[in-house]
Amino acid sequence: MSNSVFQSVIVQLRDISDRVFGVIDTEGCVISSTDMSLLGERWPDAALKVGNASESIVTFAQKSFKAIMGNSNYFEYAVFCSGDDETARSFCQMAFIALNDAKTFYEEKHDRGTFVKNIIMDNILPGDIYIRAKELHFATDVQRAVLLVRQNSRADIAAVDVLQGMFTDRQQDFVISINESDIAVVKQITPTGEDLDLVKLAQNIEDTLRTEL
Repeated sequence: MSNSVFQSVIVQLRDISDRVFGVIDTEGCVISSTDMSLLGERWPDAALKVGNASESIVTFAQKSFKAIMGNSNYFEYAVFCSGDDETARSFCQMAFIALNDAKTFYEEKHDRGTFVKNIIMDNILPGDIYIRAKELHFATDVQRAVLLVRQNSRADIAAVDVLQGMFTDRQQDFVISINESDIAVVKQITPTGEDLDLVKLAQNIEDTLRTEL
């Protein structure tokens, strides 16, 4: 995700209010702001609080924050607005809508993971699939296996991180959160490679999740 996409939207918010708007990442680093002096500052405590209440607006250090969720349905960025009053909360919600739309538009244009998720979730017209694949230089003539990882008992959001650690090639393999309990793994395989043993691959996934979680 390009920070310039956020910054272009943030700059436009200057005309709405004299409040300070900005975006932090998962580590609390300010990556975009109407106050340029804040860029690069780190607010790890704010990021932790946002991560623990990702569905709602939270206030911390006289600022209002709202999480922007990633493809894996967990906190990836957060928009903030100076102030912890009701006006600040309203401005924060407004900024969230604008930035989340900008992020979605960017990813649909440039992100392969979003493209694959749209196919799985049936959010793209069949006639558009090959057009988007060509735009993304996404190979359509290779073999891929799709495995469903379902957490039958308590769902652990860290399962996505564990699986992403197993499948690190983000250009060929994709780990996609479907809902609270289901994760899809799309793995590119070679006809003669060891990865063709899908039972072994599935067993490896299960063993790793049991060990790590």
